[in-house]
Amino acid sequence: MDFSRTVLVTGGSGFIGSHLVCSLVDRHADWRIINLDNLDYCCSPRSLKSVEDKANYTFIRGDVCNSRLLNHIFNTENIDVIFHLAAKTHVESSFETPSTFQRVNIDGTRVLLAAAHQARHQPQLFIYVSTDEVYGASLDEVFDESSLVRPSNPYSATKAAAEYLVRSYWDKHKFPVIITRSNNIYGPRQYTEKVIPRFLTLLQMNKKCTIQGTLPKSRHFLFVDDAITAFLLVLEKGTVGEIYNVGTGREIPIMQLARELIKMVKNVPEPEVNDWLEFVPDRPSVDLRYPIKCEKLQQLGWRAQVSWHEGIRQTVKWYRDNPNFWSDAAEDEGPIRAQLTNAEHTRVSQFIILVGPREGSASLRPKQSRTLWIFRC
Repeated sequence: MDFSRTVLVTGGSGFIGSHLVCSLVDRHADWRIINLDNLDYCCSPRSLKSVEDKANYTFIRGDVCNSRLLNHIFNTENIDVIFHLAAKTHVESSFETPSTFQRVNIDGTRVLLAAAHQARHQPQLFIYVSTDEVYGASLDEVFDESSLVRPSNPYSATKAAAEYLVRSYWDKHKFPVIITRSNNIYGPRQYTEKVIPRFLTLLQMNKKCTIQGTLPKSRHFLFVDDAITAFLLVLEKGTVGEIYNVGTGREIPIMQLARELIKMVKNVPEPEVNDWLEFVPDRPSVDLRYPIKCEKLQQLGWRAQVSWHEGIRQTVKWYRDNPNFWSDAAEDEGPIRAQLTNAEHTRVSQFIILVGPREGSASLRPKQSRTLWIFRC
């Protein structure tokens, strides 16, 4: 089948990436969607079960820092659009292993940009998905896209550094890039280290919600469907070289969030809510809030459509219906990972494994719809 457009999504097996991939595959049967992901601990192939057998979907298991793999993909697959989501995102971990965040978030972006820019078939657009955390904390300022970038932790610092790399390709080469900076995105399939699924998982295990520190932290939460709509709108109507904030005016104190979830999950009256709260030491360098303006995106026609009440209802229902999603995913990943580690040219179930660079410039085009390509370069 000939496709009218080829889209590469890095980090497409993660929480946001999997929702983006599923949306692209389902909406655009005439587009070929390639998902490049190394299946880190917070990713699961189960998140893409609904599209894994679709003819316009291809999964490549690989590292975004692997320059030989990236060059091979861009020189054989005629990539038209890149959504770059692959990143390490857990703020607490960024203090413990900052070099890992630098490698993936900065070096991975550098490798991807270089491969895309040097490709024989020039991409039409490179969309870098960043975060509102690059602005740093605010007590009263509401950030727009021209606000100063003042990251306050290793994670946001690496995202800001990657943004500068992306911008440099536009400034020097006029390579077509767009940057998005989004609020905290939540919804089904999010890994349990993030605050909403962490609270839900603890409550499902009959454990208390752990509140980090006593400072009045709050976050603006954006439902994942609204985020995906924004990314797709930027793809079609965004202006190259621009930055777009993606967010909502719904600011929710973390304490209020915990109390709401306790009532929804445990169905307890107000006087008993405190029994399900536990205060623990705070993480280092905590930002209290990240308010942003989204007027530029709204001028393109975007508005958040999912209310907080509806979004959190859907999220709670999904975690209630799928209590073992992440534990089962980890168990499933074990034997698959072992088989792939020992594989050279081997069929595993319906997957085809291609180990490079022996294949030279052979195309990655699938020999069947559900295809996994592994590169050891």
